[in-house]
Amino acid sequence: MTVDLATFARETGVKYFMISYTDLFGGQRAKLVPAQAIAQMQEDGAGFAGFATWLDLTPAHPDMLAIPDPDTVIQLPWKPDVAWVAADCVMEGTDVEQAPRNVLRKLVTAAAKEGLRVKTGIEAEFFLLTPEGDAISDAADTAEKPCYDQQAVMRRYDVIAEICDYMLDMGWGPYQNDHEDANGQFEMNWEFADALVTADRHSFFKFMVKSVAEKHGLRATFMPKPIEGLTGNGCHAHVSVWDAKGEVNAFVDMDKELGLSDQGRCFLGGIMKHASALAAITNPTVNSYKRINAPRTTSGATWAPNSVTWTGNNRTHMVRVPGPGRFELRLPDGAVNPYLLQAVIIAAGLSGVQSKADPGPRHDIDMYADGHLIKDAPRLPLNLLDAIRAYDADPELKAMMGDDFSKSFMKMKLQEWTSFVSHFSSWERENTLDI
Repeated sequence: MTVDLATFARETGVKYFMISYTDLFGGQRAKLVPAQAIAQMQEDGAGFAGFATWLDLTPAHPDMLAIPDPDTVIQLPWKPDVAWVAADCVMEGTDVEQAPRNVLRKLVTAAAKEGLRVKTGIEAEFFLLTPEGDAISDAADTAEKPCYDQQAVMRRYDVIAEICDYMLDMGWGPYQNDHEDANGQFEMNWEFADALVTADRHSFFKFMVKSVAEKHGLRATFMPKPIEGLTGNGCHAHVSVWDAKGEVNAFVDMDKELGLSDQGRCFLGGIMKHASALAAITNPTVNSYKRINAPRTTSGATWAPNSVTWTGNNRTHMVRVPGPGRFELRLPDGAVNPYLLQAVIIAAGLSGVQSKADPGPRHDIDMYADGHLIKDAPRLPLNLLDAIRAYDADPELKAMMGDDFSKSFMKMKLQEWTSFVSHFSSWERENTLDI
């Protein structure tokens, strides 16, 4: 039964609603709507000038309306007077094709037509920095191998426990929190769910982590590589596909290699087939390629892939199959758009199922030590421009994601790349001044 937001406000004491959507670059946009006006907004949506955010629109376009999905409503645990609600972007009565949540919704529907229900969990890593964002906030967090450091995680107990308590109260099923492989870095895990639910929660999680960090005088960042020499922020995705009712895991077949069914292999085959192209989505910033193509970090490993390979329970590959009925895609980073991440997984996977794609040979070597021994594995893109070009060269994936979306996404990402290469850096002066 659909939630009536006006009733929700009366029953919870909510005074304002944040009607929120996510733009192409992953920016979260919202209008703060008083509860007295929410009934009309639930029906008609809140008006936005799409050009003012990272969408491929002009100032001449009509109002874009963000129609709240009332079933996503969350009362902010740290500010109970306010509720957040995810919204779908509409213009003149038609879905905005490039809007990320709409892209995902279409692909969820496409999977359902195949009798499939994609479920995912994500591992969103983040750093806690000083308010200026220029240094790790914990001056004592200096270990060469800081992963799982119990003293360091307890020094940030107030922040981590507050966020975890909120997830417990919201029913997300959080089950572990840890200090990650870089100094100042953390990861928090919660239970997997349907792809759209995971995307909404991922979007809210980023908002919540940043808000709670600010409350404690800190700055949280999901930037892929915020500190040179340290492990970057990944956003690993665990993927399984179920029957239409979500009751039977279609990826499980204990008689097959690693317990992965033929259909699961084909889904994985789609991921492998489109890997270089989907990197434009999973690793969407200039900085992203400082993580997946990084030299060895101070901890001894980047924990990020640089080649298109898959394996069993081995963290040095792009995809690992840690157990029957699911696989982990280790390519995405912290900058990934929560909705486009889920969308591109479904798009590539469905492509694989429809074409009965073969994922290719499984490799079990240590890719960080012996990766050079594999001669036939494609390298992942070296930079954002290479990734955009790989995406453009993959008409099947572009069509699965939607032609309108793909056109707009590539256009705006190329503008971002042009802005980057037009920037005059100190490196240029230091290395060219005396040539």
